[in-house]
Amino acid sequence: MRLVIAKCSVDYIGRLTAHLPPAIRLIMVKSDGSVLVHSDTGGYKPLMWMTPPCRLEETEGLWRVVNKGGEELQITVEEILHDSAHSLGIDPGLVKDGVEAHLQVLLAAHPQTLGEGYTLVRREYMTAIGPVDLLCKDAQGASVAVEIKRRGEIDGVEQLTRYLELLGRDPLLAPVRGIFAAQEIKPQARVLAEDRGIRCVVLDYNVLRGMVKDELTLF
Repeated sequence: MRLVIAKCSVDYIGRLTAHLPPAIRLIMVKSDGSVLVHSDTGGYKPLMWMTPPCRLEETEGLWRVVNKGGEELQITVEEILHDSAHSLGIDPGLVKDGVEAHLQVLLAAHPQTLGEGYTLVRREYMTAIGPVDLLCKDAQGASVAVEIKRRGEIDGVEQLTRYLELLGRDPLLAPVRGIFAAQEIKPQARVLAEDRGIRCVVLDYNVLRGMVKDELTLF
């Protein structure tokens, strides 16, 4: 991973245009090709970014990051204050707790719990920023991304929002709706999810476990 602290301006050129005026920012270049531009405020979300597959063309004073769709991030570098590279090795990834992992298994076996006619496409559907818990199709054949938590909080909604933004760029999947499923959903998380068009589903772990138990019982 390369970390560059620089005074820079940033322009996005694609389906729309966006501009960040000159300021001191952190530019992060990951080993998978991702390029992210962060400020010192605003939480963990980058101000602008480009996910792989993309290529970085670096010349004196100008970085061009171009993806396969022709979208472009132009970073005009006025002054570099720090530039370092670090090998982080292989990350083992997020390990879910027992209940959360089991909820994912149970919902994958019974996607109709989320809605009549739902079918499973894949568990742990991989994206450039991590795996979506479940990718499903609804009764009309539309794509639905499902994020599963034991306790649903704002961070989980933000995580699902990022997945939806990325999946929505895939013409084979778009449009993609979201479901935030948890045993308990905090009021603030529910408000944020519904404001973003994400449906909330409260899960009953014991009922889901009973569905599997009933299927395995012979009479």
